[in-house]
Amino acid sequence: MNYSKEIKKDCYAVRMTARENDEELGHAYLYIIFNDLHKEPYGLLEDVFVSDKCRGRGVGSELLKMIINEAKERGCYKLIADSRNSRTEVHAWYLASGFVEYGKEFRMEF
Repeated sequence: MNYSKEIKKDCYAVRMTARENDEELGHAYLYIIFNDLHKEPYGLLEDVFVSDKCRGRGVGSELLKMIINEAKERGCYKLIADSRNSRTEVHAWYLASGFVEYGKEFRMEF
């Protein structure tokens, strides 16, 4: 049996930012990922961040709307968001934003 490696170059990231007076208030990343199981790519939401002083002002919700719209525009068939088990407030936010709990994430730290 032979195994090989292929570097896929058709995956990429889109960074969304919220700015006010040249100061970044928040950001989020949408990773567009292609694989052999589907014609369409899927989106992975990562690194959603809003500065402490701006939380509760809708900055994160607006960034999330931008990410969702971008994923749809790029033809993604799904959008995945993950969160640490301890972040129950983030889980509630995702659920209120239309996400559903699905599966379980496994992780290996290096």
